[in-house]
Amino acid sequence: MKYLIFGLLLMSTTLFAQNDKKAQDILNKISADVKALNSFYIEFNMDISNPATGEKSNDKGTGFVKGNKYYTSFGKNTLICNGLKVWTVVKDEKVTYQADVDSNDDALTPKKIMTIWESGFKSKYEKETTIDGKKVHQISLFPIKPGEVNYHTITLYVTSDSNELYQGILKTKDGGIMKYTITKLEKNKAVEDAKFVYNPQNFPGYQLVKD
Repeated sequence: MKYLIFGLLLMSTTLFAQNDKKAQDILNKISADVKALNSFYIEFNMDISNPATGEKSNDKGTGFVKGNKYYTSFGKNTLICNGLKVWTVVKDEKVTYQADVDSNDDALTPKKIMTIWESGFKSKYEKETTIDGKKVHQISLFPIKPGEVNYHTITLYVTSDSNELYQGILKTKDGGIMKYTITKLEKNKAVEDAKFVYNPQNFPGYQLVKD
């Protein structure tokens, strides 16, 4: 009996290792593809809900990325970054906050959406399934330091045919669910560098607050 138990444990450990490698291979390919692009443009939907609090919202977002620069609009906010400075434009307050770029910042930028797994996570391949009529790989991400974050799992769905990220679902410890779905991806889309610099003329009447 003990040999049977040992054999089952060995099988499950081997299977988990294979799944981890399969997940990592898929994710590494996405990362390599994204980094090989000169620029890209995405459109995405963000759904946030929490059954415990009744919170529910849906927003659409867009984003341009060129190297370490990005410009993204999400809901009523806009984030602009030239690689050195980041400007957060808050429509409701008519205020723009300027700060130096922080590599440890948790802001959800377009590039971070596309490569969120690159640091701080363990990955596990779950299965191939179908969502929204698309065949996808389902991959789970688990934070390496769960005590330092407010979520416990991120589930990714990667298209089986093109190996592109389609959807991510983040589950928080208090029961919240944040789902983002990439509805459009344009690779190497032409964009001027001026797009990534805050221009006060585009936001008349806004107060600029420097950190």
